[in-house]
Amino acid sequence: MFAIPPSPRLCFTLLTEQDAGLLFKVDQDEEVMRYLNGGKRTSMQQITEIFLPRMAQYRSPERGFGIWQVRRLEDNAYLGWVLIRPMGFNTNTPSNDELEIGWRFMRPYWGQGYASEAAAAVAATVVARNPAVNYLSAVAMPDNAGSIGVMRKLGMQFIKRYLHQDALGEVDAVLYRKNTNENS
Repeated sequence: MFAIPPSPRLCFTLLTEQDAGLLFKVDQDEEVMRYLNGGKRTSMQQITEIFLPRMAQYRSPERGFGIWQVRRLEDNAYLGWVLIRPMGFNTNTPSNDELEIGWRFMRPYWGQGYASEAAAAVAATVVARNPAVNYLSAVAMPDNAGSIGVMRKLGMQFIKRYLHQDALGEVDAVLYRKNTNENS
């Protein structure tokens, strides 16, 4: 079974459909949701009818694709999650050489380096497991300074500002990318 080794402060487990409550828990803070949907809390119905079926489309335990729950080693506290999947997974031509990474953490854990630490650990392990991957990318709203800061800490560079088409609609976004074959 594929596993992400623990980082200095964190451990990781691949989410399954049985973990709907963990996805729901993170999405109950309007500030967490601010740069995702304008601050609307996600309902359990949305989790079960939209998010879990979407996750099933790209989840691949053997390749490390999916949503990784993040827990703190010292007390097993659930902090949030890191997503990693093929870029364009929901199109007719998902990428074979570019992965998308994203994260969502509960507000009490913001500003402590957890998102950067978790995203770096997940990315390093999944990229190493998938040698055809040349790029790691992330998308955020232009005003989301926290996520953009994580992208920069991961060594990503600004690529473009554009209208990002997602299953949830079209949003103003920025794209950051890192060549995984270069040292940064």
